[in-house]
Amino acid sequence: MRRTVTLFFARAALLLTSLLAFTSAHAQFATVDWTIAETLVAIDAPISGVAQQKDYYDWVGEPRLPEGVTDLGLRTQPNFELLAQLAPEQILISPMFAALTPRLERIAPVTSIPLYSPGADTWQEIQALTRQLGELTERQPQAEQLIADTQTLMASLREAQPDTAPLLMVQFMDARHVRIFGDNSLYNAVLEQLGLDNAWDQPTNAWGFALAGIEVLARYSEATLVIVDPVPMGVEEELAESGLWQQLPIVQNGNFLRLPPVWSFGALPSAQRFARVLSTALEDFSRHNQPTR
Repeated sequence: MRRTVTLFFARAALLLTSLLAFTSAHAQFATVDWTIAETLVAIDAPISGVAQQKDYYDWVGEPRLPEGVTDLGLRTQPNFELLAQLAPEQILISPMFAALTPRLERIAPVTSIPLYSPGADTWQEIQALTRQLGELTERQPQAEQLIADTQTLMASLREAQPDTAPLLMVQFMDARHVRIFGDNSLYNAVLEQLGLDNAWDQPTNAWGFALAGIEVLARYSEATLVIVDPVPMGVEEELAESGLWQQLPIVQNGNFLRLPPVWSFGALPSAQRFARVLSTALEDFSRHNQPTR
């Protein structure tokens, strides 16, 4: 009898262990934060829902979200009913969405992962985010591989960089104003990894950019202007008619290039993408601007 009871509990324990392993392996995660979303995709973590997916592709571009991932609606006001139907194992957010926590916690446990903290080392922080997501989703090996692959890519691209003027990295807000990226930004962190100089030496906010009028660009006539898409609708047409824009030395000299969308508040996937597209654009720019003999 005792042996039968012992055997029963042993089998029950084995079944419970197997069930927990299965549940962990198939746990689904949902997020309203694109930085977390791109990293989950990059480490092959299971995702059930991501907010505002059309805009994700407009601003983040890549990596592509897996098929079947549900669009949760607005990042700042997700569809809570739909999210409840998905029944994720855990909901992952960043501090900027902290106000959603009380409602999200009614659906599933919520974990907030810090990013772009004031005074933090951006490059170290996005690696810490990668490792934390790896632990939460039990994808530690994939997270470490993503970090290693990123470091390898940066080292490879750094060796191939052409000589170039300091870069002034901007995104247009409208035809008169731009975000200029400096300290604490992802773009600047990538420049440091690639051994490139940032022309912007003025203060930035916690997200690593300063909002400025385009007239400020006149002070940086020796820099190479890097315009990162998307450009708001109608802005290109307005710039074509803008005397101020057309008179900027950096524009008259043709010292500018344009990049496809790269999430400026991203993590390692965006860092890899920015490094690749920037390096390709600088190589093309350098080749087409060689002095004639």
